[in-house]
Amino acid sequence: MSRRFFVLTGGPGAGKTTALERIGAKGHAVTTEAGRAIIQDQSAIDGPALPWKDPSIFAEQMLAWEMRSHALARDNAGLTFFDRGVPDIIGYLRLSGLPVPMHVERAAERYRYNRRVFIFPPWREIFRPDEQRRQDFTEAERTFEFMREAYRDVEYQCVEVPIASPDERIRFIIQNADH
Repeated sequence: MSRRFFVLTGGPGAGKTTALERIGAKGHAVTTEAGRAIIQDQSAIDGPALPWKDPSIFAEQMLAWEMRSHALARDNAGLTFFDRGVPDIIGYLRLSGLPVPMHVERAAERYRYNRRVFIFPPWREIFRPDEQRRQDFTEAERTFEFMREAYRDVEYQCVEVPIASPDERIRFIIQNADH
């Protein structure tokens, strides 16, 4: 486990990316969200690793991305804030009604983060679907629940980020980062 690695997770459209951009602007290391990046790349080449084409291949791509992000973050001496983490793959597979392969469970055991995970609750007022985010708000709510359950199942403490201004959310995260 790395006490310096903090995950921000939750359903889509809850403000994670905005928070991460602002955390990065304060000088902390941040990672890129695997799902959105993979969707952009796969859409550009009409590839198969899209959640609406083949959720299993999409999950494998996200797993590889998260493992690599974790490995790269080891070179950073300071805090690193992750836009999702390996346990998100477990939540995604469960949400999709797919089995969680043993290698995904092993990855969640091996690639550890600070036990305190910041989870963003669904927030209807800021939720907006887009080209990569095709879920509706009900799906965002379901995703939040599946992510919370996945992280709890692999022994993380989920700390709910309050619905507040971006600056207040950043203060909350930084103040509650257990390092």
